[in-house]
Amino acid sequence: QVQLVESGGGLVQPGGSLRLSCAASGSISVIYTMGWYRQAPGKQRELVATVNDGTGTHYGDSLKGRVAISRDNAKNTVDLQMNSLGPEDTAVYYCSGVIGPRRYWGQGTQVTVSN
Repeated sequence: QVQLVESGGGLVQPGGSLRLSCAASGSISVIYTMGWYRQAPGKQRELVATVNDGTGTHYGDSLKGRVAISRDNAKNTVDLQMNSLGPEDTAVYYCSGVIGPRRYWGQGTQVTVSN
């Protein structure tokens, strides 16, 4: 059994920054891609950023230029640094990882951007 646990969500003011972290644990064979997705109320889940098992990264359009993804292979963690956040970034942010033969999802962490 594999678990992905996110942390770091919360309330932030417009223009602020937030760092999300995700840790994978359990019966981990090999971790391929790890990444972050988000889902706002009434909208489909969308890609924020992914990082492969090397250093290759891919960013979705929604936060491009305002976000950086990083990964620590020794700790099985992936972080997401988000800057210049606006109310449109309010969503549940999900960690995801392709571990062994399947994809896993975390439970999600709420990010709210508001005064």
